[in-house]
Amino acid sequence: MINCNNTPISFGTDGWRGIIAEDFTFSNVRICAQATAESVKAQFGSDPLVIVGYDTRFASDAFARTVSEVLAGNGIRVILSDKVSPTPAISHAVASLKASAGIVITASHNPYEWNGFKIKSPDGSSASPDFIAGVEKQAATFTMEGITTLTDFSCGIESGLITLADMDESYLSKIRQLSGFDEVKKAPVKICFDAMFGAGAGYLKQLAQGGNMGIIEINSQRNPVFPGIRQPEPISSNLARLSSVVTETGASVGLATDGDADRLGVIDEKGRFLNTLQVYSLLVLYLLQIRGERGAIVKTITSSAMLDRLGEIYGVDVIEVPVGFKHVAPVMTSCNALAGGEESGGYGFRGHIPERDGILSGLFFLDYVVKTGKKPSELVDSLFKMVGFHYYDRTDLKFPRQQRNAIIQKVTRAEPAKINGVKVVNIDTIDGRRFHLEDRSWLLIRFSGTEPLLRVYAEASTMESVARLLQAGKEITGLRDS
Repeated sequence: MINCNNTPISFGTDGWRGIIAEDFTFSNVRICAQATAESVKAQFGSDPLVIVGYDTRFASDAFARTVSEVLAGNGIRVILSDKVSPTPAISHAVASLKASAGIVITASHNPYEWNGFKIKSPDGSSASPDFIAGVEKQAATFTMEGITTLTDFSCGIESGLITLADMDESYLSKIRQLSGFDEVKKAPVKICFDAMFGAGAGYLKQLAQGGNMGIIEINSQRNPVFPGIRQPEPISSNLARLSSVVTETGASVGLATDGDADRLGVIDEKGRFLNTLQVYSLLVLYLLQIRGERGAIVKTITSSAMLDRLGEIYGVDVIEVPVGFKHVAPVMTSCNALAGGEESGGYGFRGHIPERDGILSGLFFLDYVVKTGKKPSELVDSLFKMVGFHYYDRTDLKFPRQQRNAIIQKVTRAEPAKINGVKVVNIDTIDGRRFHLEDRSWLLIRFSGTEPLLRVYAEASTMESVARLLQAGKEITGLRDS
């Protein structure tokens, strides 16, 4: 099926996403739901069960009801969240209820104009590439006449095909147990939490009830235009208010989750943003050092070389995969990895779903602060003493869609002998084009899987070197900052 802009329903790094009322319409959502229903029935046979959830974006609840109507119209049992829920809560429900699949209406960290359609596997991870390919193929064959849907949502409720349920109790019980948070919350520390107007609102406060931990929550109301921020992505440019609140209140740390709460951002006690490479490295060090756990570490190619050094120090394998948790999760499962993570701020952990969980990641970080008695900046200092200085940044470059092929050719042909005055010792194409330099710094150029953006990443021993690497990357692409 081709939508009104002649753009096929296509799943990127994690889900199909489109502009609301332009690409992401009720007609297209019905077609995507029908294609998913056909794929679910083909793979799971009779009496499948699908869990459906949604975030705080414009009309997400209505889109989720529409999906439920189509699934139920195809004879598929549906459990629909009775309120906004974090994506990891839906993923946990899929796994714990032994469902055939899950669907979450969310565009995660994208700007407010977007919405999206994520599909989850029975274990709660992102649906496999083969399953997604089947959905895309099915969607290309449907017109509205081929949709089987209920005439009314209430019919699904009355027939028992659609059930409304609260996904919180089981999910909160699981992450409370994994993090030992009932003990952690006894610590008399002050925490600032930024929900970014998203699905994570209220969860940390609920977990901290009955303890001594003070929680100051901001941006917790539902507002689908995400006022004051470019998009609900927990990166430095979007966390200015959280930074101010942390310093004004004397909080120990600031935490933020993205629109569907599967990503985490951290602000230290001085109001400074800890980049995602630092946060993932700290979480891995926490698991190895404080909890004494061992197991492989899975990282995407945009993650830090600090993880490789931690692997050497603690004698654990570090496995590198392309960007996207759909690549991380299968490896986590196959080798029972201790943790899996990516540069976007999404981290998953053994004993839970093989998927990102921003809320659980935050609980682990708080436990690290409490158990060590160190401030976040001191944790970073300790990490650097162990693995050496590592700094990182990323820039996103917009481009017209019609220029994509020309840009690909330009980047593919780039074979510089030196970058930033340092010899290039290797170029890999695991995902995009990554330049490895003699001093162990690196530069990566790759396309976003969800937006018309070219992303340029760099890690080096100083911020000055990072800036020079990013500038070199922009010169290779011929594009300017977005």
